[in-house]
Formats: sequence, structure tokens, C-alpha cells
Amino acid sequence: MKRVVRDPDPRTPLPDWVAAIPAVRQLLDLPDGWQVPAGVTVLVGENGSGKSTIVEALAASYPRLPMDRTGPGVGRDEAPLARHLTCETDRMAARGGFFLRAEAMHGYLRAYDESIGESRPDRGETPVLSRSHGEGFLWVLQEHFAQAGVFFLDELEAALSFSSCLGLLSLLDTLASEGSQVIMATHSPLLAALPGATVYQLDDDGMHETPWQELDLVTQWRGFLSAPQRFLRHLLD
Repeated sequence: MKRVVRDPDPRTPLPDWVAAIPAVRQLLDLPDGWQVPAGVTVLVGENGSGKSTIVEALAASYPRLPMDRTGPGVGRDEAPLARHLTCETDRMAARGGFFLRAEAMHGYLRAYDESIGESRPDRGETPVLSRSHGEGFLWVLQEHFAQAGVFFLDELEAALSFSSCLGLLSLLDTLASEGSQVIMATHSPLLAALPGATVYQLDDDGMHETPWQELDLVTQWRGFLSAPQRFLRHLLD
């Protein structure tokens, strides 16, 4: 994916709740579109800041994403912003990739087990659903990350422990080094710390590239971990 531009003829109006998000307004108003960085792009911000809305819309509007690798709720009907975006790609761009959100992971793992059973019944693999959620999650990611492409990931940390997040970081680093692109929404300061990643903070001022150490979520977690009782006393008293 090279660039995302506003579709001049979307044919359907943007819902008010989407149009009201500052990061969405900025994305649509960029005169030359958004030049999507190579490697890993991370979107962070509060709930309602537009992270997932933008990631879903990019996945739904990306023309080379294999349809059988998109998760539920990523069609243009479920991602209304996608109707207002056009994704520009290189003609030689890799055709791998998929969209995945943590909340849909159980259904994705079940579908993966069923597909393996139907296509390779004698393979003898341990069903991923018999593994822990995080272990099965990383197993499927490793399988699908084997082919270069563009990967759209939505808050995957919800399914992963700290150590599993480290494993995901390693996978993301490998993807970037092999020429894939990743666009990821997250609340995790750990995932946002991936070396070489381009990190955007989404807030009331829109979407802007921000150094990791200056991200609000990093400042907040650092403050809490340094003095948890002070935070809890203020919250609970």
C-alpha cells in the first residue's frame, strides 16, 4: 500500500459518528492523501479516537486483500469509512495479508481448524483450539505471516500475555524485514515500542506521528507503575 486518498465519489454519506472523529477528518482532508509508511505503522489513542475505525476501513478498501482472509465485519457495509477511501498500490505488490481483530479470534481459530481438517485430514496437527488462546493465536499468525503482504491488525494484545506480546513483536519485526507492511491499532505500549515502527497518536487534534516516549499511553503506564497506590487512591477515594 502506497497511499490512501479520499474517494471523490463515495455515493453514500459518512455517518455522523465517523465524520466527527478528528483523525478521520484529517485523513479525509489531506490534500495529497496519506503516504502509508513502509514496514510497521502503529495507531494509538483513547477509545473512540478512530484507531479501529481507520484500520478496518483500510482493510476493507485494500484491493489486494484475499477475501477469505478478512475477518467478520470488515466489508464496506460494516466499515462505512472504506467507501470514502481509495488505496493505491504498486502493481507488483504482494498479494498476501489479512485483517484480524482480537475479539474475532475464537471464530478465526475454529475456521482454521476446520479448513485444516478438510484440506489435510492426515496431517495430524494438534487443533489450535486445544491450545491456550495466546498460543493458538501466535500459531495462526506464524502460519499466515509466511507470505509477504499487507496485514491489518486490531488490538491483538487483548488475546496475549506480556510474553506472547514479545513473541508478536518478533513476528512483526520479521515481517517488516522481509518487505511486508503492517497497520496495527493498539493500546499496548509494548507493541508500540517495536524498533523501526512509525507510531501515530490519535487524539482531539487528529493523527500525528509521535515518538514512543512521548505517547500518552506510555506516560500514563509509566506513571501508574511507578506509583500505583497514588493512582488507585485518587480513583477510589
